[in-house]
Amino acid sequence: MKIHTLRLILGDQLNARHSWFREKDAGVLYVMMELKQETDYVVHHRQKVLAFFAAMRAFGNALNTAGHQVNYIKLDDDTNEQSLTQNLQQLMKKYEVTTLECQQPDEYRLDHQLKSWAGANNIHLNWFDTEHFLTGRNSLKEYFPNSENYLMETFYRRVRKQYDILMEGGRPTGGRWNYDKENQKKIPANHDVEPPLTFSNDVSDIDEVLHDGDVKTMGQANAAQLIWPVNRKQSKQLLEHFCQFGLPDFGRYQDTMATENNVGKAHWSLYHSRLSFSLNTKMLHPLEVVNAAIDAWSKNKDTISLAQIEGFCRQIIGWREFVRGIYWAHMPDYKNLNALNHTRPLPEFYWTANTKMACLHYAVKQSLDYAYAHHIQRLMVTGNFALLAGVSPDALDDWYLGIYIDAIEWVELPNTRGMSQYADGGLIATKPYIASANYMQKMGHYCKECYYDPKKKTGEKACPFNSLYWHFIERHKERFKDNHRMSMMYQVWNKKTDEEQQALMKQAETYLDNINEL
Repeated sequence: MKIHTLRLILGDQLNARHSWFREKDAGVLYVMMELKQETDYVVHHRQKVLAFFAAMRAFGNALNTAGHQVNYIKLDDDTNEQSLTQNLQQLMKKYEVTTLECQQPDEYRLDHQLKSWAGANNIHLNWFDTEHFLTGRNSLKEYFPNSENYLMETFYRRVRKQYDILMEGGRPTGGRWNYDKENQKKIPANHDVEPPLTFSNDVSDIDEVLHDGDVKTMGQANAAQLIWPVNRKQSKQLLEHFCQFGLPDFGRYQDTMATENNVGKAHWSLYHSRLSFSLNTKMLHPLEVVNAAIDAWSKNKDTISLAQIEGFCRQIIGWREFVRGIYWAHMPDYKNLNALNHTRPLPEFYWTANTKMACLHYAVKQSLDYAYAHHIQRLMVTGNFALLAGVSPDALDDWYLGIYIDAIEWVELPNTRGMSQYADGGLIATKPYIASANYMQKMGHYCKECYYDPKKKTGEKACPFNSLYWHFIERHKERFKDNHRMSMMYQVWNKKTDEEQQALMKQAETYLDNINEL
């Protein structure tokens, strides 16, 4: 049968329940492709590239098995032009097709690439929704029509009402919208954490392709036993495992930081779901995840508190949807924002974990080993240090986008440039997320194994976070001195003597001058 329609499926559009696949048509050809364009725009973690390609191949095979026509272009295929649009041009010419059907890309760069190419070549694109997100690209304009002051809490409550999630008679279950104050505990020493569910996917063939193609990557990978889910079945297994073993203590310890010495081999996963890769590739749907968690809570209220389930749902239906709204409301300008004019290069230890600062060593090493770190390790360790040190948000964006298994620009960019680095000037966060060593001690166990003394602000072995914190406060005082959420810190700073302030500034500047030796 003659091919009459080409349908493009991108690497993060692995939604088996999409309406496209409800009917089989031998004249519809689904197109998937592995591209140097995608492996090379930043340096990615090797596990990330392996997982994406493995998941794409599994999805393509599943479509074939289900009776759909699939043209899957592998990275090393002779006909692969390594460009999304050049490959499409070839296929459209081959099959004499003038119309291309696409699901809306979630990344601006791909959206722009497709539209620019189509416009320049008089190609008609038929756009379809990905049928994944709970809110649209323009959700912020819809929810906040007369304001650009976007409050995530307001957004979250509207989504909960709209989808009737943890609601009873129009009111939030339990009478409160947010139980965050009951969470955020430091995990006890020697706490017994259930080992994470990991997989043993043999992707050695893909690893050989990356090696032969000289694809530059970072981090560690055991290609014979890739630990991440690469299909829907494994993704559902991971969801079930989280609901049984992670959810009971998820919120309570979601902000904690641990080492192998105090909680064992589960230190890198703790009670986190690690479902973000499955969600962001669309192997799982957000409502599917939320409903499974709520079902587990409803059947196990003696072991899973309302605070745990509410905190988890807020991340999925609140924050995840909210940052996507921020992304599409402000791209492409958002990618260039640098409100604090930070320009310092990214320290070398972000690539090696070779630093005497235990918190950064553990957070970076874990990221290199597993292509994963939880949100507090990202926000309050690697992000916090970069912000205090004045690192260029461009450099940090590329690092976050490359190193994490779940990093796709729509979710990475607002979290990094906005939430973590305040480079958007406060569109997401009402104040910079900065902290001294006191926070590290309060929320984790890293400081016990550190070369530096978290109690010391100046002098030998003084924790760099302490003087860098006050250095940030001083150098940005004109911007933040009237910020009501930072007024207390400026009161503390102004009460210090000139000698104390000068000692802190000198200590910080010495550290900044020797940042790669810290």
